Amino acid sequence: MYGLEGRKAIVTGAAYGIGRAIAERLVAEGCDVGIFDKDAETGRQTAEALSKSGRKVVSVSGDISVKEDVEKGINALMAELGPIDILVNNAGICPIGKLLEMPERDWHAVFGVNVNGMFYVTRLVVPGMIERRRGAVVNLASWMGKSGVANYGAYCATKFAVVAMTQALAGEVGEYGIRVNAVAPGLIVQTRMRDESERDRRAKGLPLAEDRAKTIPLRRPGYPADIARTVAFLVSDEADYITGETVSVTGGLWND
Repeated sequence: MYGLEGRKAIVTGAAYGIGRAIAERLVAEGCDVGIFDKDAETGRQTAEALSKSGRKVVSVSGDISVKEDVEKGINALMAELGPIDILVNNAGICPIGKLLEMPERDWHAVFGVNVNGMFYVTRLVVPGMIERRRGAVVNLASWMGKSGVANYGAYCATKFAVVAMTQALAGEVGEYGIRVNAVAPGLIVQTRMRDESERDRRAKGLPLAEDRAKTIPLRRPGYPADIARTVAFLVSDEADYITGETVSVTGGLWND
């Protein structure tokens, strides 16, 4: 355990999958957690389940790509929880499609969620951290934010952006004692995004996760808990001299 007792965290896209695992781990570490997710009912159920630990867990719903939704939801969470110590920008979508064939609406949608949403949330939460001269931010990137992959051009572009924004923000707020890092997951299963991706890949005749996992050095896919453990470390005092980094958690699929 990393000694996060009493800290306040916001996790976006935390109703299920990786986001839920991160919220669950932070609760286990002693944090009070706010969940922002488009799925209002699942978010509510997740908050209810995690609050049984005795920590305060609250949820709000909204479309993270819509600035007004983010302002309303994040401000509500901050009013409920108080000053935020930890921000995890996890919400994301992953459409599959070739760059020359992808509908323009899908291109704008993935940037709206993966890049604009992170931008909106960060600009609301981090100023409070600057005032208190403490805080930790973790952004969810991807191994595809380090290497362009065919059929994932739009997703790759957004995750390259996440890596760049992480590095830039780390440089801007480091003097205030705020650390900003990213996690780059590899092939992660047991998530809604993976389920949707698998349906798309099957329809397009692309290899599925089970077969792809056989080529990973550790010979298995990753799980949400693998990412949650890394996030808990990065927001803890154990990572006090780490900022501006993008940590790959891929089982060896990508090792840069």
